[in-house]
Amino acid sequence: MATNKTDTNMPLTDMEIRTAKPGARLVKFSDGDGLQLWLMPDGAKRWRFAYRLAGLQKVLAIGVYPATGLREAREARDAAKRLLADGQDPAIAKKLAKAAKAAANANTFEAIAAELLDKKRREAKAEKTLSKLEWLLSLARPAIGPRQ
Repeated sequence: MATNKTDTNMPLTDMEIRTAKPGARLVKFSDGDGLQLWLMPDGAKRWRFAYRLAGLQKVLAIGVYPATGLREAREARDAAKRLLADGQDPAIAKKLAKAAKAAANANTFEAIAAELLDKKRREAKAEKTLSKLEWLLSLARPAIGPRQ
């Protein structure tokens, strides 16, 4: 049975993480400096960073083990601690980065071409018109598809 390491000061090892077994309730394993591995009852292992900002306790989701390994989780914790030292909330910074990435992907030639095709379909354009437009866009996609 896995031991709860929330009370100890020793960092986690990869062997402890791999061999940890789920229980009936959530079990939290502490790696130190706020990094925690949450072992869910369904067996999922999720990395979390617990921190305080303006007197409030907050938690930042880092990733899921094994896709996010111990080293990557520690690097993410260290990056979050740097943001905290600069007075920024790591959770808000993560949301802003995700929104910026989504906005950048939404303004590519590929995305706008797909929107144009959808618009023409909603306007009930002739099938011949739609097929010509798809053909023209397919010629341009390889060269400029991912561009903004």
